[in-house]
Amino acid sequence: MLFVPHTVRKLLILILTLPVLAGLGWWYFHQRELSNLDPAYHEYAYITNGKSNTVSVIDLRTFELIKSVPVGSAPTGIAANGKKNEIYVVNSGSANVSVIDAERNAVVGTIGVHGAPYFIDVSSDGKRGYVANSGSANVSVIDLEQRKVIGTVRVGNSPGLARVSPDGNTVVVSNRGSDSVSLLDAHTFMVRSTVPICHQPEDIAILPDNSKAFIACSGSAQVASVDLKSGKLLALLDVGQTPVDLALKPDGGELIVCNFDSDSISIIETTTNEVSGSYLIGTHPSRAVVSNDNSRLYVSNFGSNAVAVYDIDMGKVIASLPVGSQPDGLALSQSQNYLLALNSQSGDVTVIQKRRPRKLEPGEYGLLTMIPAGVQPNNIVVKSFMLHPAR
Repeated sequence: MLFVPHTVRKLLILILTLPVLAGLGWWYFHQRELSNLDPAYHEYAYITNGKSNTVSVIDLRTFELIKSVPVGSAPTGIAANGKKNEIYVVNSGSANVSVIDAERNAVVGTIGVHGAPYFIDVSSDGKRGYVANSGSANVSVIDLEQRKVIGTVRVGNSPGLARVSPDGNTVVVSNRGSDSVSLLDAHTFMVRSTVPICHQPEDIAILPDNSKAFIACSGSAQVASVDLKSGKLLALLDVGQTPVDLALKPDGGELIVCNFDSDSISIIETTTNEVSGSYLIGTHPSRAVVSNDNSRLYVSNFGSNAVAVYDIDMGKVIASLPVGSQPDGLALSQSQNYLLALNSQSGDVTVIQKRRPRKLEPGEYGLLTMIPAGVQPNNIVVKSFMLHPAR
């Protein structure tokens, strides 16, 4: 009979046991809730990679990178059509918009615009796209069904963003070089009014009832409130240094401002046009997103490689989650249980899971996985739809 020393037996048992324990641990710590979905259900995250001229497509059922789609030069802005399965990518270097068919994840059209576009906004009926061309001081109006430009509207200098109101009647354009906003009639393609506001206006948020627009002015530490019906400036609200991003609660009652150089957020009461408070959130907050139930705010802290979780009802930070290097763009899955953070320097995506706390895992949030993207990922959009196979 072969004699096996006691220490060797222990080592063999350990070697045989470790894979089993690892498998049980993976099962315990990964609560993937998408596995029971209808096979016809599809959900993808689309990520613009500014320095590799591609869009990364991540399957949010499996959390895997399934494709890198070549687009134009220096892609930045991205938006999904709410009425059909298309994604629109703004290529600032090549001054055009790539149209991606979400069912095939392939480019099916390219629409030329004007100089140095960065973002696109899509009307709620899915028929129009609006692109501010910062290098040519105009806005391109795109018919998304015909995939062509049907109007070009002259606005102020260096327009950064054109955002359409929920009712589709007004387009608000922030003119960074003119310290103003232009209000466009979406039906006549005419400028209804030009409103002087604060210095270097950039991001825009429009209330769900179409009554007001709020514009962050990164150069003057202010947010402007503009009445969209009268075209008048209602208030200039003092916030922190370099406000770069606005996140509106879905109910429209509060607006959260990311103050990049103050390491803080400011909360604006949209009804009264008042700043209700400012709170330290992390180093260089750059983007924010609010959950659909209005309860949680997620903020990417560009300078501290973390995402802060802010409980809106409690009024405090409840978690700081480490991610990759220089996190920027954020998006939530349709279920709201997965947060995706784009890490602009490390070129990957951190997926954070919101879960039920357990004995071995008491925290409400945990790292699910890291997924490679392209070079300098900057913006993200999530698209979900049902796709039944052809009979």
